[in-house]
Amino acid sequence: MKDKIRFVDYCTSTADGSVRFDCCTCFSYNRDTMDVTKNSSEYRKLPSVDELLRTEQIRQLLPRYPRSLVVEAIRDALRKARERIAKGLPAADRDTIIQFVNGFLTEKSKMSLRPAINATGIIIHTGLGRAVLSKRAIDALFAIAAGHSLLEIDPVTGRRSSRQKHVENLLTELTGAESALVVNNNAGAVMLVVNSLAFEKEVVISRGQLVEIGGSFRMPDIIRQAGGRLVEVGTTNRTRITDYEQAINQNTGLILRCHPSNFKIIGFVEETPLEDLVRLGRNFGVAVVDDVGSGLLVDVARFGLEHEPTVQESIRTGADLVTFSGDKLLGAGQAGIIAGREDLLRICRNNPLARALRIDKLSLAVLESTLRIYREGDPIAEIPVLAAISRPLAEIERQARNLARAINRQHIHDIQARVIKVRSEIGGGALPGQELESFGVALKSDRFDAEDISEHFRGYEPPIFGRILRDTFVLDMRTVAPHEARQILGCVQTLQP
Repeated sequence: MKDKIRFVDYCTSTADGSVRFDCCTCFSYNRDTMDVTKNSSEYRKLPSVDELLRTEQIRQLLPRYPRSLVVEAIRDALRKARERIAKGLPAADRDTIIQFVNGFLTEKSKMSLRPAINATGIIIHTGLGRAVLSKRAIDALFAIAAGHSLLEIDPVTGRRSSRQKHVENLLTELTGAESALVVNNNAGAVMLVVNSLAFEKEVVISRGQLVEIGGSFRMPDIIRQAGGRLVEVGTTNRTRITDYEQAINQNTGLILRCHPSNFKIIGFVEETPLEDLVRLGRNFGVAVVDDVGSGLLVDVARFGLEHEPTVQESIRTGADLVTFSGDKLLGAGQAGIIAGREDLLRICRNNPLARALRIDKLSLAVLESTLRIYREGDPIAEIPVLAAISRPLAEIERQARNLARAINRQHIHDIQARVIKVRSEIGGGALPGQELESFGVALKSDRFDAEDISEHFRGYEPPIFGRILRDTFVLDMRTVAPHEARQILGCVQTLQP
């Protein structure tokens, strides 16, 4: 006898007098009848949205959250409850559903942009916000954000002034440039320069410097979008001064030198020195723009790294304009800085694009306070990026051993912590290929693999990011502040078997 299928409609009256239909399919006269009937009875145990809204626990949530969000949470909870039943599991009770609703609302109400702990060992981590700000910069940020400010007004005359005045003199003093202009980021700085000096003209650049920066933005695209005509010279690995010279003509707008800050070519290579480009530019009356990228104002060779040209060196060498970021090795917030000749910067200032790319007051406050540390304070001690790079290895090892001991003393399941040697990176497209010795805390477990531990740490509050080395989850202490080590210990304590 063939199996018969019948459809059964279950009707439930709701509070407002309407009828709710729950339609499910039941199979008669076959071996699965009892299981499906059992599932149907489990579905009927689930409360309706209206029933849950009338409970005291949910009513207490309504003053704190929009009703629409509470209803969304209830529906999501019921959907998950039905999925459980479909897998053959019993229906969740009302308290469990309400508990899920609370968790849903708590998660929804969290800020998406919130603090995290960087235990990756990458000092300038783009995904984790790049440069950590100094205390002086944070104080300035709060002060300006809390009320009105002298952003574009002269307190002496009471007349309107330029927001650039807050940082221009500091930048010229620190870099040795004639003048300076600040915009919202370095890609914007390059775009403004090309648009101002080489619109519908040729921009000469080495093929080996046609970099791709974060977010898939490529230097050729920026040049074209700014209205420049890209002229590639040389080869990927070798570009000589004669390559530039042969490319220059009456339609050349500028020579652009782009520091390959996020990669390194080694082997059979040749790069034209900046001084040769400056000499060539002056002979032909063509401006030379040096995009140095990371905004280095101190010599990092003192920290055991290879020498990296600073902004000051580029200015002294004679680059007409130098562009660089504020939130990388300089250690401030996001900003694009152009330093160099006053006559060229005047053209950039008068470009309407400068208004579209202008820096906001909060970023400006952070930049000014950071630049003042370079002029008046101790940048190595006060600016977190430089402090992390210069951090003594013995101090890092001591912090790692203290944390490992604290974890092992907890006897948390079978988690074992040990101290290992690791290598930290500068990150942020700065000093490619250069690493620093460091120490990390490696966590191993028979119950959890490295991916499980990493996922648990990312789900903690605040989220904690480490790295996986040889199937082991590792926390690099170079980028972990002392107070953050206590939070890491708290995260380990919440691991469940």
